[in-house]
Amino acid sequence: MRHRYLLSSGEQHTGYGMLNKIANWISSALLGCSALLALLLSFLVVADVLGRVIFNSPVKGTPEIVSMSIVIICFLQASYAIRSGGMLHVDAIQKILPQRFQALLTLLGYLLGIAFFIVVVYGGIDPLAHSWNSNEFEGEGALRVPTWPARSAVILGAALATLEYLLLFLADLRKLRSTDQHPSQSDGFIL
Repeated sequence: MRHRYLLSSGEQHTGYGMLNKIANWISSALLGCSALLALLLSFLVVADVLGRVIFNSPVKGTPEIVSMSIVIICFLQASYAIRSGGMLHVDAIQKILPQRFQALLTLLGYLLGIAFFIVVVYGGIDPLAHSWNSNEFEGEGALRVPTWPARSAVILGAALATLEYLLLFLADLRKLRSTDQHPSQSDGFIL
C-alpha cells in the first residue's frame, strides 16, 4: 500500500501517530471484509445463474442481497481507497500551477472530501434510525433483507473516509509548513 502520509519514528508515538496506525488497521480490515463479501457474492451470483439455467429455479433473494452488498462493499473500501491514493484525481490544470498552489489546491480537495463525507454521515443517521426502529426490509416474498446493515456500512465508511481525509489534510499541512520554515528543502515537497 502506498501511504501518502508516512510518519517519522518520533511521530509514531504521538496521538496523531496512534490515530494513523488505528485508521490504517481499520481500513485494511474493512478492505479484507469487503473482499470476502465480494467473493461470497460472486458464488451467490454463479449459484443463481446455474440454478436458473440448469434447474429453472434461481436462488431466491439474489437481487436484494446483491443490491445491498454492493453498497456495503463500496463504503467499506472507501477509507482504504483514500488512504492508498486510489481516489479519482484530475490534475490537468493543477500540474501547470506553481508547487505552492498545487499544495493549496490539494488541501482544498481534502477539505471538500471532509465536508462531503460529513454530509453523508449526517444524512444517513435518520434513515438508519428509521430502518432499525421500523424493522425496514428490502424485497418481497421469499426473502426479505434488512436495510440497516447497508445503512450502517454507509455511515461507518463515510465516517472513516472523513477521518482519512482529515489525516491527509493534517499530514500535507505539516509538510507545507515545514517547507515554509525551511525553504531550501522545498524541492522535496511532493503531494
